[in-house]
Amino acid sequence: MYAHIMLPLDGSELSLKALNEGVALAKALGSKLTLITVVSSYHTGVTVPFSSALVQEIEKSHDEEAKKAAEKLHVDMSARARSEGVKCESVVAFGDSPYEEIIAKAQASKCDLIVMASHGRKGLDGLLLGSETVKVLTHSHIPVLVVR
Repeated sequence: MYAHIMLPLDGSELSLKALNEGVALAKALGSKLTLITVVSSYHTGVTVPFSSALVQEIEKSHDEEAKKAAEKLHVDMSARARSEGVKCESVVAFGDSPYEEIIAKAQASKCDLIVMASHGRKGLDGLLLGSETVKVLTHSHIPVLVVR
C-alpha cells in the first residue's frame, strides 16, 4: 500500500511519537522510511553592514551546529527504526519554509505517504494543528497521516 514513508522530525515529543507510529506502520507494511529535519536559516536582523564577516560567521556557525544536532537526532532515530527491521535513511534540509522542503523532498524521494506530528516545537496546545502541519496538509498531493 505505502512503499516509502517520509517522516519529518524536529526533536519535539510529538515528532518522536510520530516516529514510533511511522516505524510501526513501515514495519507492518514492509515500507522504507525516510526521516527529514528542516533547518531554518539564522537571521541576525542586522540591516546595516557593520560587520558582514561577523554576521556570516554567526550564520555559518548556526547552520553547522543545527546540522550536527539534526544528524545526531537522525542517527539515534534511524537506529530505532532499524532495530525494528525497517529500512531507514535520513535527510537534513536547509530552508526557511519547512513545509516546502518536506513536500519537495518527499516528491523527489518518491514517497507515497508523509507521517508527521500534529504540532512541532512551536506548537501550542490550544491550536488544532501546528502551522507547518497545516501547510503540508494544504499543499501536498501526497497523503499525510497526522499523529497526535
